[in-house]
Amino acid sequence: MTNWQHWQKRAQIKGDVAFFSYTTPGVEKEASQVFVWDLDKTYLDTSIDSMSGLLQTILEKAMNKKNVPGTGVLLQALSRRTQVGQKDQIGNFPIYFITASPPQMEERIIEKMALDQLRPLGCFFKDNLKNLKPNRWWRLTKQVGFKLQALLELRTRLREDVRQICWGDDSESDAIIYNLYSDICARRLSTNEARYVLEDLKCTSDQIDEILLLQSQIPDRDPVEKIYINLAKDTDPDYYLKFGRRTLPTMNTFQATLDLYQFGFLDLKDVYEVANNMTSEYDFTTEELMMSFQELLRRGVIQEKTYQKLKPFFCEKGLLHKSFAPDMPLVNEETVVHDPWIPDRIDYLNDFR
Repeated sequence: MTNWQHWQKRAQIKGDVAFFSYTTPGVEKEASQVFVWDLDKTYLDTSIDSMSGLLQTILEKAMNKKNVPGTGVLLQALSRRTQVGQKDQIGNFPIYFITASPPQMEERIIEKMALDQLRPLGCFFKDNLKNLKPNRWWRLTKQVGFKLQALLELRTRLREDVRQICWGDDSESDAIIYNLYSDICARRLSTNEARYVLEDLKCTSDQIDEILLLQSQIPDRDPVEKIYINLAKDTDPDYYLKFGRRTLPTMNTFQATLDLYQFGFLDLKDVYEVANNMTSEYDFTTEELMMSFQELLRRGVIQEKTYQKLKPFFCEKGLLHKSFAPDMPLVNEETVVHDPWIPDRIDYLNDFR
């Protein structure tokens, strides 16, 4: 019998959420910083928001699954720098993946990650094949309840003072999901407010009850350090201003890499490896990457001290001309920034995109 038939024996199942663990509770509690990645359109270039896309994704072999440009190299760089567990064992990367793909795909997804030299601590899947019925099709694309439950289940597994860096995209309301998760953890919303928002976001009554139960089991503190949103659908970056500066929309993986370098997660060698991967394997031009760099400068994302390190490096690598100069003043760490890092209140119910 295959894993396709026996995934239930290896997963921890609660409602729509199926969790596969690849480590021990001790290693999970050891990680002070944990990465949380959506799988589809964030790590893998897949489409599961239609029946045809879902079936194609299910049948596709691991070797044929395509990465979002640059993500394989980026994840390898992060993995090298953030291993947990005993040094004499194969390292564990403190990352968890959450996907609305069905758990029957788990074997092929893990095979694909092995090809990318990744070893996550765990993966959450959505038991979605049961929604391939006319009266349940709408549930295929409604991910808020599933992902929030998965995030809160993950929170119960981690240490109290853990910091989480989250990745998503603009096709599945990930910015709403991660920020709402943050608000639920920090108790910024009352129980009644949370229930009202969750109902409006089409969560089922069972999902809402489970989310609020999980909230009662976790520390009263906000674990979310940063949120990256891949603009797979080319949403206007200005839409994300309502979530505060902690939430960064990115046009491509190179932009996220630059911000990760700025915050000390990567070094210049890692930045160049991602850039080289995107130009050599995915037909990006150096001009396109430098336009992405300039776009972050215009948005005030790259601080002046970071720019002063990046410019000579890019010039040395032939990516940027020595005469280049920003077309507007750069932000420095002492500059008063008018946008909050985390707003006191986020309007979750009016999605003006």
